Amino acid sequence: MKALWKGAVTFGLVNIPVRLYSAVEEKSLRFNMLHGEDGGRIKFQRVCSVCGKEVAWDEIVKGYEYSKDHYVTFTDDELKSLDVDSIRAIDVVNFVPLEEIDPIYYNRTYYVVPEPSGLKAYRLLQQALEAEGQVGIAKVALREKEHLATIRIKDDVFVLETMHWPDEIRQPVFEDLDKEVEVRDQEVKMARQLIQQLSTDFDPAAFVDDYRERLETLINQKVEGEEVTVVAEAEEEPTKVIDLMEALKASVADAKKKKEGSTKSPKKKSAQRVSAS
Repeated sequence: MKALWKGAVTFGLVNIPVRLYSAVEEKSLRFNMLHGEDGGRIKFQRVCSVCGKEVAWDEIVKGYEYSKDHYVTFTDDELKSLDVDSIRAIDVVNFVPLEEIDPIYYNRTYYVVPEPSGLKAYRLLQQALEAEGQVGIAKVALREKEHLATIRIKDDVFVLETMHWPDEIRQPVFEDLDKEVEVRDQEVKMARQLIQQLSTDFDPAAFVDDYRERLETLINQKVEGEEVTVVAEAEEEPTKVIDLMEALKASVADAKKKKEGSTKSPKKKSAQRVSAS
């Protein structure tokens, strides 16, 4: 695994040399755009809107549009010269309980691994964080942007999660939510029963990307030259719910039935929608 960034974790006067690695690997399948007539790959050219010429990478500069069609440009050296303490440091500024952070702030996840010279200080901070039951709030610059971030422990490894800044979170202003509706106590009680029936310990291994698995199967069939047919499932008419209470009762009954069934026998995989002919 290649390190994305090298720097240090700093808190107080303590400095821990570290390397940063991406903690997540996207599994989504990506498609290329092809010309339907001859199968040729569609290419995108970097063309100047003024002279119409194709522009090489080494001729491209970064520009900020401060008004319509008016730009100020910057060189890489100018951007690197900005005086930001977090350019090569994960600067921990304070510590807070994890439960105080709303997940809406989280963005990307990275593993923070110490250089050999920083292992003792790394373990020291790890044990102190675990004893206090808190996470660090830090600032770090990645990909030409300074981020707010949390740093915490997972499986004896520091995990850095970059966060959105408070002014990047949109306020939830929706007129429909201003309308008053009556929710009866009995409806709340039944909804709570449904939640209780569906409550369990979180097991991430119990979830799979069904769409990706089906797509991979379809791709393999096509690579092997098999002819595939899409089996169209008959669309069921949606049940018209007249009474919310009746819908809750039916949901609770269905959840109980599924829960009882899952304790008796292992789950069966859903049928494939794509079959070879």
